[in-house]
Parts: sequence; C-alpha cells; structure tokens
Amino acid sequence: MALNSGSAPSTGPYYENHGYQPEHLYPAQPSPTAPHVYEVYPPPYYPPAVPQYAPRVPTQASAPVVHTQPKSPGTCTSKTKRILCLILVLGAVLVAILLSGFLLWKFLEKRCAVSGVECGNSGICISPSLWCDGVVHCPNGEDENRCVRLYGPNFILQVYSSQRKSWYPVCLDDWSESYARAACADMGYRNSFYSSQGIQDDSGATNFMKLNTSAGNIDLYKRLYLSDSCSSQSVVSLRCIECGVQSSGLQSRIVGGSAATLGQWPWQVSLHVQGVHVCGGSIITPQWIVTAAHCVEEPLNSPRYWTAFAGILRQSFMFYGDSYRVEKVISHPNYDSKTKNNDIALFKLQTPLTFNDRVKPVCLPNPGMVLDPDQQCWISGWGAIYEKGKTSDVLNAAWVPLIERSKCNHKFIYNNLITSAMICAGFLQGTVDSCQGDSGGPLVTLKNGIWWLIGDTSWGSGCAKAYRPGVYGNVTVFTDWIYQQMRILRPCQVGSWSPRPPPCAFVSRWQQSENLAVFPWARTEDTLSACSRQ
Repeated sequence: MALNSGSAPSTGPYYENHGYQPEHLYPAQPSPTAPHVYEVYPPPYYPPAVPQYAPRVPTQASAPVVHTQPKSPGTCTSKTKRILCLILVLGAVLVAILLSGFLLWKFLEKRCAVSGVECGNSGICISPSLWCDGVVHCPNGEDENRCVRLYGPNFILQVYSSQRKSWYPVCLDDWSESYARAACADMGYRNSFYSSQGIQDDSGATNFMKLNTSAGNIDLYKRLYLSDSCSSQSVVSLRCIECGVQSSGLQSRIVGGSAATLGQWPWQVSLHVQGVHVCGGSIITPQWIVTAAHCVEEPLNSPRYWTAFAGILRQSFMFYGDSYRVEKVISHPNYDSKTKNNDIALFKLQTPLTFNDRVKPVCLPNPGMVLDPDQQCWISGWGAIYEKGKTSDVLNAAWVPLIERSKCNHKFIYNNLITSAMICAGFLQGTVDSCQGDSGGPLVTLKNGIWWLIGDTSWGSGCAKAYRPGVYGNVTVFTDWIYQQMRILRPCQVGSWSPRPPPCAFVSRWQQSENLAVFPWARTEDTLSACSRQ
C-alpha cells in the first residue's frame, strides 16, 4: 500500500514491468538512444539438432565393379509365394491404417486438451468461449445442455434455455441436495457444496425451470422443463462454497493503509518465485487462485517457478510456513501486455488448501450484482509503501472508492486508456493506493454481508499520485471465463518448457516506456535478488 501526501502529476518517465529477467541468462543489448542498458527477453529455446549420418565417401576414385546377385529365396516367383506376399502387404497396410487411426485419436485428444473442450466422445473440439453462448456447436448439443450460473448477491441458481435463448431461475419444487451438488460440480466446484435453500426470487422472472419428477432415472438437466408457475413460490439459492466470510471478532475494515490482522483478509495469498514475493492473489476455491496475467508473462508462465503462501501475515515468516506448489498457470487468452487489457490469470494448486480461520475463499461476483458508482472497496497486499520502495514485510490494507470509468478516462487522468475490462479505484487527490508488489492482489467490496472479489491489482502511473488512481482487472466481466477454466478437465499438464534459472540471479522489472505519454506500469515487485533452492 502506498501512502502519499498527494502531488501534481509527474511529467517524468513512466515505467512498465516486463517480467522476470535474470541478467546472467540473457545478454544485454545497448540502446543507441537510452542512457542505460536494459535486459531483453531470451531468444526462443531450440533443442540441439538431431545428428545426421552421411555415407562414407572414399578418398580415391575407383572403377565401378558390377556384382551379379543371385536370386533371393524370398522372391515372389511361384503362385504360392505371390499369395503369401500379397497377404503380407495387406497385413502391413492394415497395421498402418490402425497405427494412423491411433495417432489421429491421440492427436485429437491432445488437441482438445490444449485448445478446447471435446463434444462428448465425438472427437470434435470447440473453444471454451463457445459453451453456453446460445448457439449449438456440438453434434448433440452438449455445449448448451449444462449451462448453469449463480445470479445476484443472493446466489439464485439459473439454468439456460437454449430454446428461449435466456436464463431462468430454478423452482424449489421437488428440489434436493443431490441436484444441488450436481449443479455445483458443473460450475467447476468439484466435491464442494455448502448450502441450498429456497428464497423469494428478486430477478423479476415470470418463467421458471422446474423438475419433472416422472422423467425417470436421467440427469438433472433432462429433468428440467420451462414452466410459468412455481407452486412453492420460491427459487433455489445455491452456495457451492462458503466464501466471503472474515473471521469473527475482527473489525469490519482498515482505513489508511494499516497492518492487517490474522483472519481479516483470509483470501489473500503471496505468490513467490524462488523464495521471493512477486505478486499477490485471491483464493476462490481450495485449489484455485485469481491473480494478474502480467505476473505470469514469459518466462514466468511455467507453474514450476511458483509457490503460494496463505494465512501468513509476514513475509519473514513464510520461510517457515507451509508452501503450495502450482500445478497450472492459465492466463487470459486475450491479455494484452502493452495495454494491460484483460489482465487476469488463474493458478491451480497441486494440493488443495486447508480452510480455517486464517485461510478462506472470497466470493466471485455473480452477474446481476449492482455496485454504486463510488462503491467502497478494500485493497490489500505486501507492496511497497511508497513509489519504488521495497516490499513490505507485513500485509497492509486500505479502503478506496471506485471511480467511474468516464471520469477515469478524462484526458487529464488516464486519457481513454481504461477499458471495460478495467476498474479504477482510489482518490483523485492521491494519498492511498496500491504499489509495486501488490499486483494480482484483491480489490474486494462488502455487500449483503459477504465479501466479493471485484478486481485484481493491475497497473497505475506512479503510486498514490494525484489524478493517477490505481487500475484493476474487472473481475465482474471474467466470472464466466473463470468458471469455464474450473470446469474444464485437464488430464495432463500442457505448457512450454523453459530452462531453470541460474542458482543466483538479479532480476530487474522496470523498463522505460517510449511510446505512450501515460504508459501503464504493472504493480509487480520492481527488483528481486533470487537464489534457487536445489
């Protein structure tokens, strides 16, 4: 958290984080115009060429010698031998066809694992973004059959009707916990269920999805049908996980960048590279963490670099605490490293977190939630307490109001750099802000007694400067994408290999901007001296 007395906008150079750059791995290239030498990204890694074996060439020319070859006993001369040769040829062709089919099947299986989701067992792969979009892409309509979501601050369960092209709440009539668990699993909450109850519908729906109890032994979605009545006059409110709850007995907020207390922000995690804090993140399930995409730009896009720490307030204590290895790193496919648009990523942990008073998830924002233009929010992290300062040893937090996008895009503030995938929050006079080292950390708000994750720390111009508020990834537009990633089955790790860093490396995270008058810089740790543990 950065605290500043507030000052006029600086006209000096602005900086952008360009990721992990060990100085001994990649040679520096001097710039003819810049006074300093900046490190550059590594060239693509290519494996050694496969050795080629050439025939021996005699050193002296010799006259060609013609040898007369006797007829081979295996030559197809007789009728019987010709039949045997034909059988062998047909067998070889059959084996080749079977082998080709197997390789094609493996290719399609791998292709789905990398680029999409398979339509049943058809071998047809489609992009995750095409699921539940109202258009049938799979041969049997699998992409539109299991479309569920939670709506509004009361977690109303809604199911998509591909016939009506709309979402409808589920009537409580004949509802049971087994159906609730199935719906949670289809949203990506595997083996997770918290509560299911009936409440009054506040979405204004006039039609409902109802259960057909006489439909026989078929799955939940084939039992549902559209109805204009609901005899119980209640709809299903579904909580797949107990989220957004602070530990009891704690104050409701911290103002002005004060140190946090245990259990106050239990979803906050510290993400480390080689034992050093680099970014923050937010727990949404025992295995999934939300962070910023700029934190995992190459070469830090490999999960083996990262470890996560939860439930620990001091960086100096994390060496002795439990660490969690990362299994997968998923960056938003439309992330733009130059503009920081769509700056969101997901970490999947190898082993699930154990929830307690110090470690709990925050709630993802449901569609239909309404936030005030100046909604009060809270930021937290181990970032520097002043611009270009060192990472804080203690977890700090502060409250900041949202700033309307139109105001933040004013020519004297960020001059139309703020997209719909971004949120501005802070004070136009400065004083309180996120800073280097806070990247990926949460921007949360309290609504209906529940804490919601509405942003992840992304970028800003300086720290706590006047007319330069913090900019955050707009999690409210990424909720569907997050659920899509959670429910996709990923049988194997897919990712590019990158070489291990040297035992000790100095990492510079700042590079001068040349293109934009106000260029966004990512709020990741600025400098890092890292020693790998063998």
